[in-house]
Amino acid sequence: MITLQELKKLRLIHLCIAITFFTSGLTVNFLQLLLHICLKPFNKYLFRKLMYYLCYSFYCQLVFVADWYAGCKMRVYMDAEDEKKYAGKEHVLLLMNHKYEIDWLAGWMICEKVGVLGNCKAYAKKAIRYVPCMGWAWWLAEFVFLNRDYDKDKEIIAKQLKIVFSYPDPTWLLLNAEGTRFTPAKHEASVKFAQERGMTPLKHHLIPRTKGFTASLPTLRGICPVIYDINLAFKSDEKVPPTMLSLLNGKAVEPYMLMRRIPLEQVPEGEKEAADWLQKLYVEKDRIIDSFHETGSFFEKSGVKEVPYKIYKPRLSSLLNFTGWAIYSLSFIFYYLISSLLASNWTGLITALSVLGIFYWLMGVAINKTQISKASSYGAQSNKTSAH
Repeated sequence: MITLQELKKLRLIHLCIAITFFTSGLTVNFLQLLLHICLKPFNKYLFRKLMYYLCYSFYCQLVFVADWYAGCKMRVYMDAEDEKKYAGKEHVLLLMNHKYEIDWLAGWMICEKVGVLGNCKAYAKKAIRYVPCMGWAWWLAEFVFLNRDYDKDKEIIAKQLKIVFSYPDPTWLLLNAEGTRFTPAKHEASVKFAQERGMTPLKHHLIPRTKGFTASLPTLRGICPVIYDINLAFKSDEKVPPTMLSLLNGKAVEPYMLMRRIPLEQVPEGEKEAADWLQKLYVEKDRIIDSFHETGSFFEKSGVKEVPYKIYKPRLSSLLNFTGWAIYSLSFIFYYLISSLLASNWTGLITALSVLGIFYWLMGVAINKTQISKASSYGAQSNKTSAH
């Protein structure tokens, strides 16, 4: 008899998850578009309230895969008073290391637990907004899309941050200051860049690109009170690799996350001083991750104050949300498939099978996009690193 763990490895189960995710995504995209056309011009407050629920309903399906389907347990280290008083109750700029294939999902997991997932936003490449489902959802949810052209991006940042932080509920905005995901080639270029300029080379991070950060600060001051420094790590001897494919196969991974709340007023006013502050922060982040890999603790060798951890339980809302979308998506697809077969409607049958094939292909494309080996070459050459 097949076990539950073996069942989770079946391509049919993966296809059902893909059908649910992409069908719901297109539905959410359509509803988002309606809100932009019919509601936003007349009531931006209500528009943004409803946008929260649409985004939450879409994003938390992947949180369901991590929490309920794979059974992941994430340890979140944060000052207990900060967690109780502030987490999920204020606008935040997130600074997070970008090394793992599912670091973004770990971020969504904590956002979902503190109730801000629907208002979780990010700085992203402009090209992403043209990607069906997720890219369209981000575009319609008013993410900060950049061209990687500083002169153009500076204006976009100033304008878009005012929009992002005008949302009525707490919004968390992610800035990957490293600019791109960590790879050996990019790290080599980053180390060379640091050595040539007398900077401290980083072992577990790329040298941060400071221009996006410093360009954001004038607008952030007064509308976003704090920075959350997020340090994410997986144990290097972990048997299950932290990948989306592991989660789809029902294999749990164990993320460790240290979150530190830094009032924005602690960041210096001047552009050069703010850039130096960010560089020093990443040197400290590097010590934190190095301490974790050497000792299993973020604190033992980093010099950072030790704080307790908390394991958040999966929320019932993500389970019920996925169940509802699965019933809606699968019943529609399979009803059409079976009725076409019984009625000998071969055109309808071929159409339904083609849709299933497209969904399965899209799932493969989405998984490939998360893989480190498929990451962009941005930052892999030392001459490009000079854009700091």
